[in-house]
Amino acid sequence: MNAVGVIVEYNPFHNGHAFHLKASKEAAHADVVIAVMSGNFLQRGEPALVSKWYRTKMALLNGVDLVFELPYRFAVQKAETFANGAVSILDAACCESVCFGSESGDITDFYQTIQFLKEQKQPFEENIHQFIDTGVSYPKAVSLAFQQLSDSEKYLDLAKPNNILGLEYIKAVNRQKSTIRPLTVPRKNADYHDEHFASETIASATSIRKAIFSNNNEEKEIDQYVTGPTKQLLKEYLYHYQVFHQWENYWSFLQFRLLHCLPDELREIYEVEEGLENRLLSAALEAGSFHDFLQKVKTKRYTWTRLQRLCVHILTNTKKIEMTNHSENASYIRLLGMTSRGKEYLNKRKKDFSLPVVSKLSSYKDHEILLDVKAARVYSLGLPNQVKNEMIRQEFKQPPIFID
Repeated sequence: MNAVGVIVEYNPFHNGHAFHLKASKEAAHADVVIAVMSGNFLQRGEPALVSKWYRTKMALLNGVDLVFELPYRFAVQKAETFANGAVSILDAACCESVCFGSESGDITDFYQTIQFLKEQKQPFEENIHQFIDTGVSYPKAVSLAFQQLSDSEKYLDLAKPNNILGLEYIKAVNRQKSTIRPLTVPRKNADYHDEHFASETIASATSIRKAIFSNNNEEKEIDQYVTGPTKQLLKEYLYHYQVFHQWENYWSFLQFRLLHCLPDELREIYEVEEGLENRLLSAALEAGSFHDFLQKVKTKRYTWTRLQRLCVHILTNTKKIEMTNHSENASYIRLLGMTSRGKEYLNKRKKDFSLPVVSKLSSYKDHEILLDVKAARVYSLGLPNQVKNEMIRQEFKQPPIFID
């Protein structure tokens, strides 16, 4: 069975994701689609709108055959680390290809850009440092440094987030000497960060979430942009858990963590560096909301995304040593869900997997997976008391979801 891998968050699953799945399967001539999906906290440092279990259901009901969790130590990370962890799981699961959406839509652009950057490594790095010295963030410095070196149309626009991620996926494949074949399909209609609806059927997840929260959690406004299963599962989640997750749900917990921390303790947290601890502590004393807090902390050097990731690590009390004292690749594959076709693939190919498959949490003892457990417990704090413990227990008791 030929498997194509996709690296996703599905926050939530929408029509653009449905297009990507269909196009990926066609481009790879695949029988099976395997998704590596972030857990309850995401790459941009945000809590997922709904839990990983509900997003797994969305994936399976919309055309994915197997859903594996991207561990916390890769999920809430910069693009390079995020990509490395995801690709290592797809490689271990015997995927023949990985297909990602990009603003470019042409895989040749990626290879030409990688080759160009290899040839121009020294001046490129020098340019990056020069721009960082002006006070801009690292992603901005990379984009500016690349623009300064080349304005050729045959290279990628490194100001576009999906181009950047795609580049890192291919670099991860090369670094791991994987046999996975990278493929790309163009993103349709909506840009990744679009906050407003750009077409009649396709919208970014960002704009969908914005509509949900600005509409007091009523999902009617998004009906034309999400699939039927997504619509039903969002309705079900809101009815059962009474809220959708966003950073403001966690502000009081983050503020408490900060206000009872000493600067030395805060410096031990992953991504707290360059004296940021003092700025964080000062802002925590004055801010009345998470948004207000980030506004007070943000500078040109630190992007909103970078600061949100840092805040997730503070919230989960994740220390530098916990995130760096591991291999660059994943050490296990946690199975969140499968269809009957996915189950067939597992039965046929599992013996060839190069990593252990974890389907029951209590049967696998590993320090790395404890980061996922801790993140799930903290995620549950965003819920009302009457359902909080239910979600905490679910992390241990929930078997992989099966959709026949």
